[in-house]
Amino acid sequence: MASPPAQVSVTTPIQPAIERAKRLLFQPFDLGKWFAIAFCAWLAHLGEGGYAYSARLPGRFPSSLGIPRVPDSSSWTGPGAGWEQVRDEVTRNLYWIVPLAVAFAVLIVVLGLLMVWLSSRGEFMFLHCVALDRAEVAVPWRQHAAKARSLFLFRLAVGLIAMVPILLLLAIIGFAVVRIFRQGDIEQVAWLPLITAGLALVAVGLVFAIVAKLTRDLVVPIMFLRGGTCREAWSELLGLFAGRFHLLIVYLLFQIVLGLAIGIGILVIVIATCCLAGCLLILPYLGTVALLPVLVFQRAYSLYYLAQLGPRYVGAGRREGEGRNECDARRRDRQSLNQTAKSCSSCFSHHVPPLIDANAALERS
Repeated sequence: MASPPAQVSVTTPIQPAIERAKRLLFQPFDLGKWFAIAFCAWLAHLGEGGYAYSARLPGRFPSSLGIPRVPDSSSWTGPGAGWEQVRDEVTRNLYWIVPLAVAFAVLIVVLGLLMVWLSSRGEFMFLHCVALDRAEVAVPWRQHAAKARSLFLFRLAVGLIAMVPILLLLAIIGFAVVRIFRQGDIEQVAWLPLITAGLALVAVGLVFAIVAKLTRDLVVPIMFLRGGTCREAWSELLGLFAGRFHLLIVYLLFQIVLGLAIGIGILVIVIATCCLAGCLLILPYLGTVALLPVLVFQRAYSLYYLAQLGPRYVGAGRREGEGRNECDARRRDRQSLNQTAKSCSSCFSHHVPPLIDANAALERS
């Protein structure tokens, strides 16, 4: 497989991505088109946070509900005694804690799978709108169903793989915290497993975050352009950057810079509007509507970056109709040349033969 060109810039796609966002959303401005594209973007980013709310619960509940009460500070006799009280309360209420915990876990799993599936469908719906300059929902939902299914299965497999080290590290952290809490051990040796496991958890999370980032930015567009499964698109991406992984590192680092710049810009707007914009951004779907120009820019940026990797990916950075317009221009050029040739041929047939006959007459004379 061909390697990417030596000159792959992370800054070149910025200007065309901005132009794509302006053309898609503002030329002309269509509110219905805006909301349709925002719906696809909302599905693509479903479950990524920012939409949850928290409520303060009272610290005490009636004892008739069977919910354990938090020990008062006056009865606190140390970490070991506090742990014993919590354990006794939990043991006495296992009859409702266990079923509730199981039901809650099942609900979380079902909702998580549903959001990942919808997000996988939304990825291709949003990409369809940005790449083809369309505001469609039903068409990409049907057209890219097979690709979205492959993306969902890939994400599910990666999630299951990630759960193994994450749960193991969380268990180590939990045991370390319980040990410190029960025994009151604050020696450096007691904190060492907690710190080590915490750092390892951050490293594992970073690895899988990079996988998710590259999947969204580059693998999904490859699937959109080339077809095939998510695994095949990943193989193609790794083949493109074989021996040139520094290009991916530069891309990821520049994404951090772009994210910081966008975050600062949003923060300035929130402060300038006395947090009214912040209240809007945390609302489901409406926050996506408000941030749609940013989301379109980010989606278009990765398309134009991918277009630098070779002719087979140029379609990722083109608006629908640009190729057709080029064909139309070439067709018009050919028609113009044909007309010129016919005109010259007509001129030749009308003027050259009389000149030949005149020369022949002069020679005879």
